[in-house]
Amino acid sequence: MIDLAAVGGVDRRVETRGACNVLGEHPQVGGALGILTALMLSKYFYTASISTFYIFYLMQKFGASEKLGQICLFVFLGALAVGTLIGGPIGDRIGRKKVIWGSILGVLPFTLALPYADLPMTIALSAVIGLILASAFSAIIVYAQELMPDRIGMISGLIFGLSFGMGGLGAAVLGVVADWTSVIFVYKICAFLPLLGVLAAFLPDTDREQKKGILPR
Repeated sequence: MIDLAAVGGVDRRVETRGACNVLGEHPQVGGALGILTALMLSKYFYTASISTFYIFYLMQKFGASEKLGQICLFVFLGALAVGTLIGGPIGDRIGRKKVIWGSILGVLPFTLALPYADLPMTIALSAVIGLILASAFSAIIVYAQELMPDRIGMISGLIFGLSFGMGGLGAAVLGVVADWTSVIFVYKICAFLPLLGVLAAFLPDTDREQKKGILPR
């Protein structure tokens, strides 16, 4: 059993060194992963602002009942589910980078309008935001796998871990901000988070870069 544990430890060290070698030999991979992290921060912080505080926002701004708030939250979460499903096929058709760029930066007009909309428009905007924003998830995972095709398990675990971690961190940070100010103010500042989507323009084209040898194959 001790020998097996030792072998497992060696394997993990070899895998870690292999991943570091990939980043050293292909510096664009490290930069692209940094950009993806920033994009995920934008996506999951904004998602946390709605999934955590949406009911309180509707009650505070419109005097909505708790039941209506729960229904509106259900609409948003349903839009997230649909967006996640359709994001993959769209990415296969037009490319993952375009989906990542469009789903995060493309949602900006709707997030900016949300804090100033009336109740019916707020419900509609939240559904549109959830639909568009969630479409990036599968595209981000596949794009990251294309960045490091020989480390698919590691990179997939990293992306999933970041998605949960960013969501939890976002809920905590925004909760503190809401305590200091108000839930309405949280929505006003979170409206600008999708601006980070401009960073997607600097993501390398994985197919083209792999052919050039700039990214690993």
